Amino acid sequence: MKRLVPLLLSALLLQACGIYSFSGTSIQPDVNTISIHYVDYKAMRVNPSLSNDLTEALRNQFRRMTRLEQVDIDGDLELSGEVTGYDVAAAAVTADEVAARNKLTVTVKFQFTNKKYPEDNFDKSFSAYAEYDSTQTLDAVESSLCAEIIDKLVEDIFNASVAQW
Repeated sequence: MKRLVPLLLSALLLQACGIYSFSGTSIQPDVNTISIHYVDYKAMRVNPSLSNDLTEALRNQFRRMTRLEQVDIDGDLELSGEVTGYDVAAAAVTADEVAARNKLTVTVKFQFTNKKYPEDNFDKSFSAYAEYDSTQTLDAVESSLCAEIIDKLVEDIFNASVAQW
């Protein structure tokens, strides 16, 4: 019990500072708004719902995990990006040189702007993939693969921007 009290007090002090939170974010106290722009789609292979799904997943993550108010334009933080790659490749090949598993990879490029703390700005690419059995068609598994990939991308983008991992 004696060890628990100092630990709880330390946690409360860090929370009170406004810089660190239990959600893993490190947002300065004077940063209050974020603008998350629609994700453009610039990949050669077309997935008509990916941009919208990724945009909404990002907005939901920031809504759930931060105290930031989402605004359409001129947020203290701005996040914009584009899908630059949407590719299928063999992930595992059998002895007969036939693909046993395929891999769907999505690559995105994001710009993060912190108007109050420009040293946090970045322009970087993120990539995530999911594998599926080659006996299945991409059309049959695309929806579930994209959901899995979007979850990974959102976590990476969120961590790079406000968790600064």
